[in-house]
Amino acid sequence: MTPLAAALDELAALLRGARDAWWVIGSAAAWLHGAATSVADVDVLLSPRDARDAMSAWRGDVVVGEAGQRFRSVPFARLEGATLPIELMPGLQVRSANRWVAVWPATRQSVGDVYVPERAELEAIFALFGRPKDRARADLLRGPAGRSSARS
Repeated sequence: MTPLAAALDELAALLRGARDAWWVIGSAAAWLHGAATSVADVDVLLSPRDARDAMSAWRGDVVVGEAGQRFRSVPFARLEGATLPIELMPGLQVRSANRWVAVWPATRQSVGDVYVPERAELEAIFALFGRPKDRARADLLRGPAGRSSARS
């Protein structure tokens, strides 16, 4: 099992009792959609109450971060001790055109035991983020898939 697949399994187990919808976004979501991209961590959008529950249940270290100039969530928490770090982003907002824009997908599809926004919405999220690495991931999603979305 790859480190990413193991981390996704850990995440699915952690959020099995979640009360609200949640999504994997970022590079892990692009990978789950078949994009040939590297993945250093697993970014997760979820509700504040599910984030609090997950942070309480996590058996490893929980590192709470501060808001940045471009991104903020309340709180931002990095779960250490998984095969890849898991970053919880409840209430995620991104700074765009001099205002804060909430990131909360309207679409949700399962890939195994985890959830991602549908491909077009994930592309739109990457466009909103606007960093070079996000634009590159959006381009990968628009191109031919490098592999199937099955986890391995």
